[in-house]
Amino acid sequence: MKNILLIGGSYGIGLAIAKELVNANTIYIASRTAEGLENLNVTHIPFNASTDSLDTSLLPSVIDGLVYCPGSINLRPFKGLKIETFESDMQINFFSMVKVIQSIIPQLSASNQSSIVLFSSVAASMGMPFHTSVSAAKGAIEGFAKALAAEYAPKIRVNVVAPSLTDTPLASKFLNSDEKKEKSASRNPMKKVGTSEDIAQMAGFLLSDKSNWISGQVFHVDGGMSTLLVNG
Repeated sequence: MKNILLIGGSYGIGLAIAKELVNANTIYIASRTAEGLENLNVTHIPFNASTDSLDTSLLPSVIDGLVYCPGSINLRPFKGLKIETFESDMQINFFSMVKVIQSIIPQLSASNQSSIVLFSSVAASMGMPFHTSVSAAKGAIEGFAKALAAEYAPKIRVNVVAPSLTDTPLASKFLNSDEKKEKSASRNPMKKVGTSEDIAQMAGFLLSDKSNWISGQVFHVDGGMSTLLVNG
């Protein structure tokens, strides 16, 4: 069984990944709350990615997979954004992620071949209005992931999943009515809003040996939004 560490795994995509992997792997979840994990056979580590340093003594000496889930969605006109918003988005999406990876590089390197899965957004590759802050943070993740993958190949694989709007607690204010969900679905080539399970299945694949020849890639699990122009 592989040792998989999820940073943020008590709700949304992180919880879906935990459920996807728990039967075949040993799962460690570092998150602010254990709520939602009561019926899962996982080890919970209290951890706030924004403020805490990860206590690596609570982790095994070998980590085969890491998923960093914390993120943000600040969609506002550029002229109304303060620099503090950009700093906050970079902190939770990027700097806290870098800090976590640096702290467990020894455990990741101790695996025969470990896998890191990070999360970007369709907005990092498409020019979308009101997305300047989150696009900057997610774009940083994509560039970082490719450089890290090159530096640590073949020992550590690094890949990125870039969804479009997905039905998670983080995106709830954009999908909190049937009308909003229908409008979002209509803008997607697949005519649906993504689910946590859609994203979790890709993350599970990238953590598995089935993807052992894949590294430095950005996977757009977005219903075709980043590449397809569909009428209607």
